[in-house]
Formats: sequence, C-alpha cells, structure tokens
Amino acid sequence: MSEKYYEMTIAGCKRRLPICPIDEHLDIAGFIMLGDVELTEKAADALLKVCPEHDVVVTAETKGIPLCYEMARQGCGRYVVARKSVKAYMLNPIHVDVRSITTDHVQQLFLSEEDHRLLEGKRVLIVDDVISTGESLAAMEKLVNMYGGKIVGRACVLAEGDAKDRKDITYLEPLPLFFK
Repeated sequence: MSEKYYEMTIAGCKRRLPICPIDEHLDIAGFIMLGDVELTEKAADALLKVCPEHDVVVTAETKGIPLCYEMARQGCGRYVVARKSVKAYMLNPIHVDVRSITTDHVQQLFLSEEDHRLLEGKRVLIVDDVISTGESLAAMEKLVNMYGGKIVGRACVLAEGDAKDRKDITYLEPLPLFFK
C-alpha cells in the first residue's frame, strides 16, 4: 500500500499531511497539531495578529487544545475547553450534541458551572485546528451563548473544503477535500 501525502506550508512551517479515507467517496488530509510545538506556537502567533480583541479563548476537546492554550498564553491569558464527557470536578454541567466529519457518531460537548463564571459577559474567541463542516464550531457557539459569552470571532488554522468560503471565520490556510 502506497501512502499519499498533501504537502503545505502553515505559518511558515512545511508539513506533510497524510491522506486519510473518510468513506468510499472522500479522503481528507489529516492535520494533527498535538505534539507539534513549533507549528502550534507559530500558528497561534499568526492567528492572534488577525483576530479581534478577546477576553477568553474557547475550544473543543481534543485537537484544538494546544492551539487554544498557546493563543491564551501569548494573548489574553484565559482559555476554556468544552469537554467530550463529564468529569467529576465539573459541577452542574450543560451540554450540546455535535457530529464531526472525523467521528462516526454523535458526540456531546460539556461546560461546567466554573466555565460559566469565566464566559459570562466576556468577549470570546472560538478556535479550532480545522473547520470543515462547521458542526463543532456551531456546538461551541451554542455553549458559549448558553453561558452569556459574547462571541467576537471564530478562528482556525485550516479551513477545509467549502469552509474556505465562509466570511465568519479567520483562518491561516485553505485545505482541500479529496474526492474519489
């Protein structure tokens, strides 16, 4: 089996992304920031230069966490992670359902009562590694709105497929879909 890759430059970093099958009609380029400190730091810096002023950064568990952390570290100093399951320390959690292009089942995202205090009345920047269908983004927006946060922007490293045409997101590079 020969492996296929999509090569691109993101925030000055050259990367080879493996082509991964989603179904019999579609492949995607797998983009994983987890463990890539150089890319995470540079992407966070590049996004912060073009994103609106904000008080807190929000992402969904898991792949957006390094970016969210680094953007908060370089910028506002505060971030919140919507979890995929309720943890013992999460008091009075709220949740929404979400279906992602890379997951074969409906998931839930949760925020806790403590997150409410961090988000209420604050300017919120929602971030993720990749925005494709926008389902995860919409779920995070619902959670932020439920807790009274004011969404001032939506940002990602890569806008996949038609997401590159959206006017409501800020991104660094477009990422094509690969149709069979």
